[in-house]
Amino acid sequence: MLIWSEAMNAVTQCPECGTRFNVSQIQLDMHQGMVRCGRCQAIFNATKKLHDNEPSPQLTLTLDVAEMQQVPVKTPVESIPVTHEKYDFSHLATASKEEALKISSSAIKKNVHWSWIVVTLLLVIVLLAQVTYFFRVELAAHLPGIKLALTSYCKLLNCDISLPKKIDQLSIESSDLESNPKQASTIVLNAILRNRASYAQTYPNLELTLTNSMDEAVVRRTFSPAEYLKPGEDEKQGLLPNHEIGIKLRLDTADLKPTGYRLFLFYP
Repeated sequence: MLIWSEAMNAVTQCPECGTRFNVSQIQLDMHQGMVRCGRCQAIFNATKKLHDNEPSPQLTLTLDVAEMQQVPVKTPVESIPVTHEKYDFSHLATASKEEALKISSSAIKKNVHWSWIVVTLLLVIVLLAQVTYFFRVELAAHLPGIKLALTSYCKLLNCDISLPKKIDQLSIESSDLESNPKQASTIVLNAILRNRASYAQTYPNLELTLTNSMDEAVVRRTFSPAEYLKPGEDEKQGLLPNHEIGIKLRLDTADLKPTGYRLFLFYP
């Protein structure tokens, strides 16, 4: 059983840090026994934690009651109101809002980041699809290993992959006109065409212009590959890379009597 001293003081012990200190009956009565530890600032009910040991030396209460009332901050025990004091938790709400905003902002940035990545990938895919479509002929010519894949791709788009048409890679190596002694109105055109490219090309069209002694055009005619290719030569296979072919055409000039000619290659 605890016995109060003449100054009506008792010893209580902080449940958090274990510090013992004197507490007066006035302090206990002031806030229904609720006090604050002068060392760890823990709040507890001193009445329920009364102790029969001596108080901790450094926290022994030496002021009388009147001095405690005048200078309450000097006492090791601070009384706190428990029934009427209102605590302001608005800063907690503000902090929560700020944290929520930070989390929300971070989530938005993350979503925007992934959205840009997805959009960029889609744009790259669309760009590659367009490049493949418009340059499918060149890709098939320079990269024959992917021609099968390009053919499958074109089936989806209802397109075809034709042979390249690079007229600057074609040349007429030689050409001449021969008259037929047996038939004065018949002439023979001889020419050699060469593909200087490293890939097969579409056979070009030939444009033959017969001229008179004034180098004026007398007649002009265009010959398609089907008209000048020899039997057995495959037009679809094209003019092979670094390859040449010979052409021989018999022409009936009737009464034109040409004295010269011009020969051109072109793609329609």
